[in-house]
Amino acid sequence: ALEQLSQVTTVVLDKTGTITQGKPTVTDVLAKPGLKRATILQLAASLEFYAKHPLAQAILQASTAETLPVSDFETLPGRGLTAKVNGLTYFLGNDKLLVKQKLSTETPLLKQAQALTQGGKTVMFLSTEKDLLGVIAVQDPLKQDSRHAIAQLHKLGTKTVMLTGDNEKTARAIAKQVQISEVISDVLPADKARVVLELQAKGQKVAMVGDGINDAPALANADVGVAIGNGTDVAIDSADVVLMNSDLSSLARALLLSHKTLVNIKENLFWAFFYNCLGIPVALGVLTFFGGPLLDPMIAALCMSFSSISVVLNALRLNRVKLN
Repeated sequence: ALEQLSQVTTVVLDKTGTITQGKPTVTDVLAKPGLKRATILQLAASLEFYAKHPLAQAILQASTAETLPVSDFETLPGRGLTAKVNGLTYFLGNDKLLVKQKLSTETPLLKQAQALTQGGKTVMFLSTEKDLLGVIAVQDPLKQDSRHAIAQLHKLGTKTVMLTGDNEKTARAIAKQVQISEVISDVLPADKARVVLELQAKGQKVAMVGDGINDAPALANADVGVAIGNGTDVAIDSADVVLMNSDLSSLARALLLSHKTLVNIKENLFWAFFYNCLGIPVALGVLTFFGGPLLDPMIAALCMSFSSISVVLNALRLNRVKLN
């Protein structure tokens, strides 16, 4: 894994929990005229009660009202979810859900939602089958070291790609903050592994960095799978490299260390071969043909020990490797 890591040309970074903290919070709640924001939050929290993803937890924490009983709960992969509350069907999800429901896009709520999206916030829409009721914006803060870590990856000559299920505008806003130029957005969990294979087909050596269950297939397909230390067990089991903390700068250190380790190995091999190419003929008595002495066994043992010591000392220089 260390050798493969030194050959990586592209690092694919999952957004949530890798670049961001994975602890989103509700920042904005918009409601159509005649509805209260508390009602929008209550309905959304009721729908998300059985969901386990971070956005659901953010909504449940933001709502102070008691959740309502739901029935006919159903997840809509890549779009959101639906359920009945008091006999009425509600939908909660992303903009793909609006398109699927064929709801009007010419409403003030949607214009406000677009502004929130451009600010890097993830926007969810609450609707019935025919009417948009409200908008909930959630923001997942960046990790403190994300900008610096990604700058270090670029400094090491590595291309970075951000992979996310968010829409393109939100994804671009986050990517701009951390200086990632290539963004692959609107990706379903099942498609992450396919994206990795497509990059490999272009001749790139790919390291995939993730922390969730839906990252596991992509981690397994990558040349090097890298799991964040506080990630799920499935992600850790699928990875080749596990970072012992959640800091992205640990990845830059691992890449730098892999490069330095391979250089160190090659140095040790060169000097070991060079040293033995000189020493073995002397030990065989070549010097006697030119009037020189035979090599004393104690001197030979000393020279052999010196060879081992020099290799070990050179390897120990890796302890001094630091990421600027």
